[in-house]
Amino acid sequence: MKLLLKSIHLIDPAASRNGEFDVLIDGSKIERIGRNLPADGARVVELPRGQVVTPGLIDIHVHLREPGQEHKETIATGTAAAVAGGFTAVACMPNTDPINDHASVTEFILKRAAEAGLARVYPIGAVSIGSKGDQLTEIGDLHKAGCVAITDDGRPVVTALLMRRAMEYATMFGIPVIDHCEDPSLKGDGVAHEGAVSGILGLKGIPGAAESIMVERNISVAEMTGGHFHVAHMSARQSLRAVREGKARGIRVTCEVAPHHFVLTDEALHEKGGYDTNFKMNPPLREEADRLAMIEGLRDGSIDLIATDHAPHHADEKALEFDRAPFGIVGLETCVPICFDRLVHAGVVSLSRMVELLTINPARTLNLPGGTLTEGGPADITVLAPDTSVTVRASALRSKSKNTPFDGWTLKGAVGATIVGGRVVYTNPGCRTGLEG
Repeated sequence: MKLLLKSIHLIDPAASRNGEFDVLIDGSKIERIGRNLPADGARVVELPRGQVVTPGLIDIHVHLREPGQEHKETIATGTAAAVAGGFTAVACMPNTDPINDHASVTEFILKRAAEAGLARVYPIGAVSIGSKGDQLTEIGDLHKAGCVAITDDGRPVVTALLMRRAMEYATMFGIPVIDHCEDPSLKGDGVAHEGAVSGILGLKGIPGAAESIMVERNISVAEMTGGHFHVAHMSARQSLRAVREGKARGIRVTCEVAPHHFVLTDEALHEKGGYDTNFKMNPPLREEADRLAMIEGLRDGSIDLIATDHAPHHADEKALEFDRAPFGIVGLETCVPICFDRLVHAGVVSLSRMVELLTINPARTLNLPGGTLTEGGPADITVLAPDTSVTVRASALRSKSKNTPFDGWTLKGAVGATIVGGRVVYTNPGCRTGLEG
């Protein structure tokens, strides 16, 4: 069946489109983009005034937990959360059980994603076998099986030599090395940002330098090898300074920031009596100067993209003492409302810049298809409702886990609908789009 989105407001920064267009979808592909297109037997949908159509959103930092940790999330529940958040594609981290360090694990993930039939899934393979930091994986085999990048995820690549070898091999296959930048000797047993708040609460601290030192080292290795280094979930102002300097020298360095790092600070640990483990993540929530630096990086273009670092954990795990509870929060379903409310409506960035941060820039960073709408290309589309208010309810999240610090927050801006391969896979029950049914 054909579907004609008629007289819609289309924002597609990669194609320099920001205005009224028609989009004709035939099956899984986009047939035409233009103005005053004939219906030609298609079902015609005119979105309510104020809603916006964009290329499908892409999140390149997601933990789907399967195989091995299905009590936290499965590929089916994770991709259901993704499409509810407006994401038509996600790249999933390798810290599964077993680790995605072998082509067979990659193939299993892709099989499960195909069975779920919701968001597209792009696996990311491990840098080292077992993510132990000793021996490189068979990067070529991982890439051939479908991995679009390599990383040891929550474990930093500790030695410069291993990082060098990883970048040299990754460059042969045209994929980036992503690193959780952290000097283990400086992090120690830290669980919160090192500063006044951790001192008051008696929590072991993690200084911003623990992150930035590794960012600077990896930029130097990228300069030496010509490789592409991507900074995962950047949080420290010193790291952003290093990235800016690296970009200025022509080094292939890109970076991402998660919504919680440009919205929250370690002061949140004081709330609700303190020690709420839904505010425990790694890297930790930092101080206001760091948060403001992330905002400025989003504004001036130094930060390439927004990624959620969606990290589901079972309620029993998060119910442990702060020191013992795991790091991480879910983020797929709260990202768009937060970006609208705290960036667009706050006047920090334009709506077009927000779309760029969530579509074409993630696609370019991992060399993924999508990020823009093209005739003959896949019909992966997100419908946004900038003026629709939503209240975050942890219990209503589609993710299997509910560990969010944003429970109860009311935010202006929502996802209206998500289309993957021409199929409407999600419609917001609180926001009429005409795509329902």
